[in-house]
Amino acid sequence: MNIQIIALGKLKEKYLTDAVKEYEKRISAFAKFSVTELEPYRLPENPSDNEISAALDAEAEKITAKIPQNSLVIAMCIEGKQLSSEKFAQKLNEAAVGGKSNIVFIIGSSHGLSDKIKNMAQLKMSMSEMTFPHQLARVMLAEQVYRALTIINNRKYHK
Repeated sequence: MNIQIIALGKLKEKYLTDAVKEYEKRISAFAKFSVTELEPYRLPENPSDNEISAALDAEAEKITAKIPQNSLVIAMCIEGKQLSSEKFAQKLNEAAVGGKSNIVFIIGSSHGLSDKIKNMAQLKMSMSEMTFPHQLARVMLAEQVYRALTIINNRKYHK
């Protein structure tokens, strides 16, 4: 199984990059894991709705080019479905058993994701109704991927 996070923007804080690297190491016992960072579209200080929409569409082009064929695409978005860790593990396991060799999570820029990406995704998922720092989403997602893989493989981490 190949698990990829496509994220707009780079992690700026060392403690966040260290956390993602730690989960990458842990995940590697179960699956190939990678993070692809893409440059977000530059917007003016107070962008109009049209400028934001154009930026999201430009970002969608970059994202789409990085998605391998035969992928389960999961868009991380606020209107997505919230899953328990067990149900999330079940989704990943169903994808693997169903022949999806690539699972791709997409984390948009601070303005979110284009409808093009949301519509192509087989699953729209939300971490929480709470608001978290954008950069923390990648760490939280990596941790939940690791947790899901421990659940699937009957390891003790999940409690």
